[in-house]
Amino acid sequence: MTRQEIIDYCLTFPSVFEDYPFDDIAEPGTWTLMRHKLNRKSFAMIYERGGNLCVNVKCDPFDAEVLRDLFDGITPGYHMNKEHWNTLIVGSDVPDDELLRHIQNSFNLTKPKIKIAR
Repeated sequence: MTRQEIIDYCLTFPSVFEDYPFDDIAEPGTWTLMRHKLNRKSFAMIYERGGNLCVNVKCDPFDAEVLRDLFDGITPGYHMNKEHWNTLIVGSDVPDDELLRHIQNSFNLTKPKIKIAR
């Protein structure tokens, strides 16, 4: 998958936007953060590191460890809390459908909580 394909996939979720908080313009090599509009939380961070396209996603802590054991292309989150975030290396042994599943899971873990009025 390409960076743009990942961004386009993220934009299919409701109420999200793409952000470039560390750079003035979007260009290759910059960090793209995919955020929720309501709470501004990031659910996918897309960047290049060591010649690889990478995506940081939020994970359940138990799942994060299991996934790191299953795939060489999943490591503790780069520049993130290592317990709750994983880095997925695009084009590694992580299949594209698995990458998309983890992005969707991260979206669900970070989306705004619904408050129930009493």
